Amino acid sequence: MTITQITKDNAYDALDPTDFPAMMNADRYNARSTAFDKIISATHDHFWDPLDKKYIDYSEPFDLENVSILPDEFFPIFQTKLGEKISGRDRVRFANESARWILSSILHGEQGALSLSASLCHILKDPGAQEYAANQAREEARHVTGFARYIQARWGKPLPVGPTLGNLLTELVLAPEVYKKIVGMQMLVEGLAMGAFATLYTRSRDPLLVRLTQLVMTDEAFHHKFGKIWADRTIPKLTTEEQNIVEDWAASCFQTLLFNLINPEQMKSVYAMIGIEWQDAQQALMEAITDAERKERMKESTDIFRVLIKTLLKAGIITDRTKPFYAMYVNMDELKAEGDRMVGDDIAEEGIRFLQTVNFSGKGSRSPLLAAE
Repeated sequence: MTITQITKDNAYDALDPTDFPAMMNADRYNARSTAFDKIISATHDHFWDPLDKKYIDYSEPFDLENVSILPDEFFPIFQTKLGEKISGRDRVRFANESARWILSSILHGEQGALSLSASLCHILKDPGAQEYAANQAREEARHVTGFARYIQARWGKPLPVGPTLGNLLTELVLAPEVYKKIVGMQMLVEGLAMGAFATLYTRSRDPLLVRLTQLVMTDEAFHHKFGKIWADRTIPKLTTEEQNIVEDWAASCFQTLLFNLINPEQMKSVYAMIGIEWQDAQQALMEAITDAERKERMKESTDIFRVLIKTLLKAGIITDRTKPFYAMYVNMDELKAEGDRMVGDDIAEEGIRFLQTVNFSGKGSRSPLLAAE
């Protein structure tokens, strides 16, 4: 099998993961890029420990039987005739089991990010890029711990990964091509995560989940920047053929997530819990949720799919060739006119200030998120 490595900058040079002797080449150690130094240096500013109560306390109670963690607007099924029949405690139970499924998916996504970051350590030749990937692996590991502990505290254990997300994460982790790993994980999945976390932070009724998502966002904002550095150093140098390869890969990932990530077939076990066949739920949603309504929801800055499109647009991965595909869902001119700051950056910076008071009280504060630009 021929591997298409689209490398335009030495910082992203890749080796065969089985070629460890190449990692011990004496000349490699002094050929370090400075591209990631600011992000690496800022790592200690947003350190937090998911097992330390001074950062987060998982013993905080929540009444799962009577209060839904997320509001009804999170669940489109409630906007259908079928959903209107779900009432009382069944409604709360369905909402909270759906929240469990969403958060389980996030947990699986964090595991994917952990494993992918570790896989980058095996193939990135540049010592600076390798060190960054190692730092990210450590941060993703605490996210896995954080969400595992939250789900354990609220439900006991997570739900299995849905086929769509599971297959995509497996493809990304095992992909030998660096561009697939970075576009797929560092831009699309991380972009999706930032949109999801910003929504959970602003809408969740569980203070524990609010705290957890903000702590995680203090890390994710930097991970997103790693993908942006790749785009800035790579996209402008691509040939037309290479640009098309990257664009088509991104569009394929986006389409997979858009149409399959939260459809009833993925959540069949949750629907079965209240006696609804997933096929009936899917039919009800198709009748109730129109393309116009879907497009209206994507006007919200925290909509996860709007965040994904903005991520690709600002990175130069959407051109006139693929613009019509995304324009079916968002106003591309409005999106282009928006600033480069991403949804969640403000929340992350507030979280970093909190961490600085815990980690460096009395030593002054700065903004590592901005400093890492």
